[in-house]
Amino acid sequence: MAVDQENVTRILSALSHPLRRQILQFLSEKDECSFTDLMTALTVDTGKLSFHIKNLEAFLEQTPAGKYKLSKVGENAIVLVRDLEAWSVEAEMARRTTSIPLASFKKRTTAFLIDAGIAFALFMAIPAVFGFFSSITTRVGIFPDFNIILFLLLFWMYLTLLEGFAGQTLGKRLTGLKVVATDGKKLSYDRVAVRNFGVTFLLPFDLIVGVRLKDKRYIRYFDKFAGTIVIDLRHAHSDSAEGPNQQASKNSHTPPNPPDHSRDSNSNGRTNVKKPHSFP
Repeated sequence: MAVDQENVTRILSALSHPLRRQILQFLSEKDECSFTDLMTALTVDTGKLSFHIKNLEAFLEQTPAGKYKLSKVGENAIVLVRDLEAWSVEAEMARRTTSIPLASFKKRTTAFLIDAGIAFALFMAIPAVFGFFSSITTRVGIFPDFNIILFLLLFWMYLTLLEGFAGQTLGKRLTGLKVVATDGKKLSYDRVAVRNFGVTFLLPFDLIVGVRLKDKRYIRYFDKFAGTIVIDLRHAHSDSAEGPNQQASKNSHTPPNPPDHSRDSNSNGRTNVKKPHSFP
């Protein structure tokens, strides 16, 4: 079935004004409301509201009481508007992260191995507590390898607490990496708990799905799911330390102009212009 592109253009044109989208969203929340309710909620005058409601005729219906509500087309339009808003947020995040120096896979692996070693050292340093639980579960016959589960829980808590506090574990601090939120907001503990759940308990799945995303911002799937990325602070500092003038000189180096031998000065200070050779 052929799509009427003119009709698509009219729909997008009707939804292009922010006030019209506010009208649809308000009716979606309230189910139905009067003209006066809309005018009060949106703080607009009668003429302006009447004009925009007229442009939304295809999206609205009137009840017998004279109130406005969304038609079936209006309900579909709300879904479209919300999808567009989500896409615009994602596009803005992508625009911001393209200029951020992302951490390489090699550096992230190095930081992970350092953190795993630190967590293992902590695990071995407190054998009394973990050995007590392990002996109980082994004696009862539940989880004979309970030490592995305890180590993974300790590792997950270690990653979550340090990244939630400052965005850096000890391994990331040593390698100059930091976890940040893609939307620019302060990193929260729930986000880092989600992202570290994948690397601790579901690492193969996390990496395989992350590769299939084909998004250079996310090496792991749980980074995308939590809305976090890992940046390279040392790379960012080296770029900023050069300054714009030095970077510009690197990118555009103009060679010196060759000397002009077409003019020679004689002993009297006069300039002789050399004539070009003529060929027979």
